[in-house]
Amino acid sequence: MRFEGKELKPYAEPMLACELVEGEIYFSVRYIDEEMLIPTMDALVFIGRDLEDDDSGKLYFQDVDSYVQGARYASASEDDGALFVMEPAEKPWIFQFDAAIDLLLKCSLRRARVKSGR
Repeated sequence: MRFEGKELKPYAEPMLACELVEGEIYFSVRYIDEEMLIPTMDALVFIGRDLEDDDSGKLYFQDVDSYVQGARYASASEDDGALFVMEPAEKPWIFQFDAAIDLLLKCSLRRARVKSGR
């Protein structure tokens, strides 16, 4: 199996909040360490904006596991880890699949440099 090479941009390309589509799956990529060598990636479903009466610009996501199992906003909760709410001031570091993969590819290159001592 061979994966074609590609040019990776030096910056991340997260989704803009206005581009998010309800019911679509997106990916959150975060790093455990400052060197950005230990990534975590979560699959999330965008379930809407301002779902509570007093909301202003909040973005709501649900983990894909609970969503596929049929849980919806009314039954999901932040306490059980199924619901994620982003405040309007936060930049939504949410990515489409290919952009998330690009971040992991860049991480792989950083890890290879560290391993080789460069």
